[in-house]
Amino acid sequence: MDEAIAIILISVVMFLGCFLVGLIPLLIKLSEKRLQFVSIFGAGLLCGTALAIILPEGVELLEESWRVSSCSVAPVAANKNASDGGVGGQLQEMGPSKGLPARFFIGVSLVLGFILMFLVDRISSYFSIHGPRTGTSNRTSITATVGLVIHAAADGVVLGVAVVSSKVTVQLVVFLAVILHKAPAAFGLVTFLLHAGLEKRQIQKHLLVFSAAAPVLSIITYIILNASGGSAQHRLSATGVGMLFSAGTFLYVATVHVLPEVSSRGQQQSFSSPHLHGTGTGQQGDLGVLESLTLILGAGLPVLLALGLHDD
Repeated sequence: MDEAIAIILISVVMFLGCFLVGLIPLLIKLSEKRLQFVSIFGAGLLCGTALAIILPEGVELLEESWRVSSCSVAPVAANKNASDGGVGGQLQEMGPSKGLPARFFIGVSLVLGFILMFLVDRISSYFSIHGPRTGTSNRTSITATVGLVIHAAADGVVLGVAVVSSKVTVQLVVFLAVILHKAPAAFGLVTFLLHAGLEKRQIQKHLLVFSAAAPVLSIITYIILNASGGSAQHRLSATGVGMLFSAGTFLYVATVHVLPEVSSRGQQQSFSSPHLHGTGTGQQGDLGVLESLTLILGAGLPVLLALGLHDD
């Protein structure tokens, strides 16, 4: 019963926090130049949170689950690995999958998340070409939103798994990790949509869907796992894989869509004249010194947050 209350409270806080942070760029009037800087900063946050928070936490949770598995299923083998000083051998004790290196499961989770977003992008592009013409910036905005919604849904699954697990530290780390990157993601998404020239009403709809994705999926995941049951080790593994999968989706959205858009000179014209149809290539230019420093600052901020997260 305590877990049910916890998942509801976490979901409500996550939805309100994400939605309110996303509203900030809509409430504060920004000039075109400042909006570009905020958009670049948001792109840096998207990359930094995936690389500095989500990916390391996912790897750590997977390693912890494999240690639990090797200690409970094969204590003799674990002692042998300890005497040999082989941590890698300890991480290979995975029951039916033993023999495969740990990096295989880490890499597969990341690549699957990246490939999923690539498929979503291609499907969206197909329907955009064969459907009514809405402009490249609108298609890119929809694709970026769909990508972040899928990423948020993966976060919700991870959070639901973490709440069901009996480890309080895992619950705290996952909750902090999700909150730390969902709020900047909402901010970055809204600034990116503003930069793409969407109307405020459309942006609010995008933000509402993005904010609700993780809370809804976390509650659904909690209900399913509570009904089906499962060992703590399997839940830890599922949490780690989910976070790495989520990092893969995040990296695709940040690197393939957001960063090229904010560094494009032609995007400035599409922002001031959203009805113009562009090819997406336009006149590509390099970021200036201030823009580059803004991107580095945005990417470096999650690193500082990650240091504070592991300080305790």
